[in-house]
Amino acid sequence: MIVKHKTYICVNMTAGRKHRGFFMAGLNNSCTDLESLLKHYYLSVSYGIIFIVGLVGNIMSISIYLAKLRPWKSSSIIMVNLALMDLLYVLTMPFLVYYYSNRESWMLGDFMCRFVRFAFHFHLYGSILSLSCVAVFRFVVVIQPLWLIQVQQKIWGIVACLVVWTVAAAEVTPMLTIISLTHKDNMTFCVDFANTEPVASIREYNWLLTAFGFALPLVLVFICYIGIVKQLTGGSSTTGSYRMRARRVTVLILVVFVTCYLPYHILRVLWVEIRISYSTQCTEYIVNAAYIISRPLAGLNTFFNLALYTLSGDSFKKAFLDIFCREEWVNKARSLLRLNIITRAENDLAAA
Repeated sequence: MIVKHKTYICVNMTAGRKHRGFFMAGLNNSCTDLESLLKHYYLSVSYGIIFIVGLVGNIMSISIYLAKLRPWKSSSIIMVNLALMDLLYVLTMPFLVYYYSNRESWMLGDFMCRFVRFAFHFHLYGSILSLSCVAVFRFVVVIQPLWLIQVQQKIWGIVACLVVWTVAAAEVTPMLTIISLTHKDNMTFCVDFANTEPVASIREYNWLLTAFGFALPLVLVFICYIGIVKQLTGGSSTTGSYRMRARRVTVLILVVFVTCYLPYHILRVLWVEIRISYSTQCTEYIVNAAYIISRPLAGLNTFFNLALYTLSGDSFKKAFLDIFCREEWVNKARSLLRLNIITRAENDLAAA
């Protein structure tokens, strides 16, 4: 009887192990399916939306700055530079849309793979630096109002743009040698930076890029915001339109940092560290899915930048309405409406 009981327990334990094995296999398959679905549908659709909105919005913004807001001030130059960066970025989106909608099969060669991945990160850190420059300029004007005329000179905008392009290029140029095509199961993949192999080779660079490319500018923008708030609450001219606009601009920049950049950098660091630490498969799948979701968020700053232009103080909103809501267009629409009403009335009388 004892032997039979032991045999029964052994059989149950074996069946339990098999059941758990089938459960884990099913869970891993589900996680794998989730990853492929996110890449195939979420990434391709998100990048497609960013391309359409970013292309139309930034072409429109650059046209308004060129046609209606001359001569430029330093803030205008920085905004045009930001719009150009956004435009160059969204022009690479069709390649990613095709790549992910085609089940990650890359057919455009090694050079285009490196260029597209480089463009994403150059835009990311170039935008972070540009927004940081805007926050610093607003901070200086609020703290030292007498410097307003000097800060608005074109030379400071040109210097800021040169610094942005130089620093951003220095930060992400190593990716041109890190990122390359990978081949697996007779397919060619253009993997993103955080999925590069071997993962240990990018760990230090990932931390440095996150610290100096994102965390340091975030601290700088936050300090500027605190300084502006203190000046507005303690100063005598708290209702000045320029100062209140500076506060709104800095708040919007902080929102961009927290909403778009913060999730991406946290999850990118976490994903690289988990790949190195050999965590459980389920943990890897969950973090990887969250990281995939955060990647388009980092590109959504192009939407916030379109709102930033209207708060920049360069009469952008007025110029926009002047172009797309011209008085003659309104008068022409009224004339056509009246003509339509008269024609219908005449037809009704003739029918009667």
